[in-house]
Amino acid sequence: MRTVAGPEAGALAARARALAVLRIRGAALAVALLPAAVAVVLLAGSATGRIGGGSHDEGWTALRWAVVGGALLVLLLAAGVAAVVVRAKPALTPTVPIAEETAPDLYRLVRDLAERLEVPAPSAIALTPDCDSWLEDRAHPARGGGGGKDRHPPEESRAEHTVGPPGADRKERRAPRPPVLVIGSPFLWWMRVAELRALLAPVVAGTGPSVHPDIAAARRFVRGLDAAVAVAASRDDDPASGGGTGTPLGRAVRRPALAFVGWIARLLLRGCRDHAAQMERAVAAAASERAQAVDYGLRIVAQEQVGLAYAGWDRLLTRVALPAWRMGRWPSRLDAGVVSALTELSRRDRLAEGFASRLSERPACDLLEEPGLIDEATSLLAARLFHGGPPEPGPDWSPVDWGQYPEEVVDRKWRQEAARLHRVLDGRTDPSGPPPAPASTPTPPTLARVMDRLTATAPEGTGTGGDGLGEDLAARLTVELAREEAAAHRATAQARQARTAEGAGGDPWIDGFAPLLPLQPPRTGRELLADHVTAMVCCAAVDTAGAAPGLDWLDGPALLVAGRRRADLSHPVLTLVEDGDAAPLRSWLAEVGVRPEKPVRLV
Repeated sequence: MRTVAGPEAGALAARARALAVLRIRGAALAVALLPAAVAVVLLAGSATGRIGGGSHDEGWTALRWAVVGGALLVLLLAAGVAAVVVRAKPALTPTVPIAEETAPDLYRLVRDLAERLEVPAPSAIALTPDCDSWLEDRAHPARGGGGGKDRHPPEESRAEHTVGPPGADRKERRAPRPPVLVIGSPFLWWMRVAELRALLAPVVAGTGPSVHPDIAAARRFVRGLDAAVAVAASRDDDPASGGGTGTPLGRAVRRPALAFVGWIARLLLRGCRDHAAQMERAVAAAASERAQAVDYGLRIVAQEQVGLAYAGWDRLLTRVALPAWRMGRWPSRLDAGVVSALTELSRRDRLAEGFASRLSERPACDLLEEPGLIDEATSLLAARLFHGGPPEPGPDWSPVDWGQYPEEVVDRKWRQEAARLHRVLDGRTDPSGPPPAPASTPTPPTLARVMDRLTATAPEGTGTGGDGLGEDLAARLTVELAREEAAAHRATAQARQARTAEGAGGDPWIDGFAPLLPLQPPRTGRELLADHVTAMVCCAAVDTAGAAPGLDWLDGPALLVAGRRRADLSHPVLTLVEDGDAAPLRSWLAEVGVRPEKPVRLV
C-alpha cells in the first residue's frame, strides 16, 4: 500500500474538505427539492390511480394541493436565496492592477517561478499598500464572465487575460481561472529581486490547488454565502446598498426577505466553516511543502526582511503619512519613502548593520517599467484605505513630494497647532490673571504667553497650582480638536454622498469601511497639550532663531537647528506641562537662541 506524502498529501486533504463543503451544498439543494419530489409523487400517483380514489378522495386532493403549494413556495424561496448567493459580489481587496506591458520582467519572474514549481501561473498581478502577499480568486459569476457584462476595471481585465500560456486549447480555457497574485508594495521597493522570488515561492505554489475544480467550486460557494450575508446585513436606509430607494411597500418587503436570506446563508456558513478552514490550511500546507525546494535558504533571509519592512512601513504611515493626510495632503512616494525609513532603521539598529549592504543589489521595483507611477497609485490607495480620502486628487486633497514635505506639511502642522493653542488661550477665563483683552487689541501669539499661563499660580484656597491650569487647557484642547474632527468627518461624508449621487468615482467597499483601522491610538489631554506646546516652540525657533522644519523618516516632523535634528525638546516641554516648571525649557530656548517674547506667524 503506497503512502502519500508531501504536497500530494496536502492536496488530497484539501480536496477531501472541498468535497465536504460541496456535499453541504448538495444537501441544501436536496432539502429545497424534497417537497417538489413529494409533490411529483403525489401527482403521478393521482394520475395513475394508485393514490387517492374512493371515499377518501377529497382528503387526498386537499393534501395533494397543499403539498404542491408548499413545494412551489419552497422552490421560490430557494430560487431567491440562490439568486442572492450567485449575484452578490464578494468583497475584493482594493489593489492597484499591474498590466503585463507595464511590468514584463515581473510577469516573467512569476511565470518562471510557477514553471519551477510545476503549477499554473497566476492570472494577473496586483499591488496592495500593505506588508503581505496572497492569492485572491476573482472569478465569481457576479463579477463578469459567462456571457454577462464584465465588471472588472478595464486595466484589471486586460491584465488578467495576458498571463495565460500561448496556444492554450479550449479545454484549458474552460478550467478554473488561476487566482490573482497580490504583492505588498513595500516588498517590491525594499526587497532585492532574488529575495522577492524566494518570498513569493510558497504563495505562487498555491495556484496548483486553486485551479482544482472541486476546490474552486467550494471556494465560490463559501464566498457567495459570505457575500449574501453581507447583502442581508445591509440596512434598509443605506443608500449605498440600495436599501434607501424604492417605495415604502418595497422596503417593507425587502426587510423580511433579506432577513430570511441572511438566516439561510449563516446557517450554511456554520455548516461549512470548519471544512472550509481545514481546506485552506491544507492548501497552504501543500503550497509550502511544494515550495521547499525553491530558494529555501534565501527565503529565510527574505522573512527577516519582512519583519523589518513591516516595522518601517508602520512607522512611515503613523509618523510621516498621517500628519499629511490629516491636512489634505498625501505623500505621493510612500514606497520610495519606506526605503529611506528602512535604511535609517537599519542604521540605528545594531542588529541590522549588515542590511544596508543589500542596497547595492538590484531592487525588485526595477521589474516595473514605470515605478514612479505605480508608487503614486499605491500611495493614493494607502491614503484611501488608512485615512478615508477621496479617490482622486483635488484642491483639498493634493499630492506632496518628499522635498516639499517639511515646508508644506511639517511647518503647516506646527502653525495650525500653535493657532489652536492660542484660540484656546483666548477663550479661557483665568481667575488669577487679567481679564481678556478687547477684540480690537488681540493678544500677540508669543511663546512667552503660553509659558506664563502654564506656570501661573492659582488663587489661594483653590487647592490647584500650575498642574490644574494645564489640565484645564488640555480639556479645552480635547474639546476643540474633537469639534474640528467631527466637522471634517461630516464634510467627508457629504462628499462621499455627493459622489455616490453623481455616480462618479469612489469604491463602495472603501468608502463604506475606510479608514480600516486607527493608525494612531487616542491621545490623552496632557499628550495633546504637550504636542501643541512643542509646536509653539518649534514655530518660535523657526521665526526667531533660524531653525527649519525637517523630516525624520521614522519619527516624522523634526526641528532642524544648524542643519541637525534637535531631539531633546520633549523633556523640557513635559516638565512645563506636567509640573508647571519652565526653567528647563527656558534653558533650552537660551541655548538655541529662541526669543519667546517675539510674536510667531500663525495660519
